[in-house]
Amino acid sequence: MPVEQTILATDNRALFYDTIADSFDDLMNDYDVARRLEVVFDRFLGNVDMQGKTVLDAGCGTGRFSVEACRRGGRVTSIDIGRRLLGQVRRRCPATLVCSDITQLALPDSSYDVVISSECIEHTPKPATAVAELLRVCKPGGHLIITCPNRFWRWSCTVAHLLRIRPYEGFENWPGWFQLRRWIVRAGGEVIDGTGIHLFPFVVKALQPLLRRLDRFGSALGPLYVNQAFLVMKPHQPKTA
Repeated sequence: MPVEQTILATDNRALFYDTIADSFDDLMNDYDVARRLEVVFDRFLGNVDMQGKTVLDAGCGTGRFSVEACRRGGRVTSIDIGRRLLGQVRRRCPATLVCSDITQLALPDSSYDVVISSECIEHTPKPATAVAELLRVCKPGGHLIITCPNRFWRWSCTVAHLLRIRPYEGFENWPGWFQLRRWIVRAGGEVIDGTGIHLFPFVVKALQPLLRRLDRFGSALGPLYVNQAFLVMKPHQPKTA
């Protein structure tokens, strides 16, 4: 399928992850990705029949979430600002590929039944704008799922960068738990469910079973977790002041 060129950001930091497309999967933590997939597809969308539904994977990276959405019968559009990343998606699943900046989506209003954006909005210069765009293209009555790092733990990213443990050069605009909820509500969304993922960083493999057990407290203690995930519904009627 052809990649459709749409509106792109010009700041090189927005394109950083495309420069590491060939090693992107090797750099990802498999435990983290697996937990986010579980939260998105089993917890948030477990009761949603995705067969034939239009699904947008916004900030798709190499396509892990696109693959799962296709497997569940969704008609998937995968969007990323990186052309090389989209090439990885092409090899994995039959999604429609769109090269675009998610803060300026060249897509019609109310186009998708399900919109998924996992670990993407924080890599944009204006994550609040990205949230508004994701809700704009979601159908009324449809679902938006956002996961991203929690600003409470932003210091750990700075330390990891200084130690060259996480030597990335992209945007790192992490919102806080309550800040992200405010952006969602301000854009017209209704938060249906929210949870934290990883009460502390997931880099030590021996501690991952403990992390999984502690995730059961993610809803109550979400503001303290490393990552945050929200299930959002777009109301059929906009809220009035």
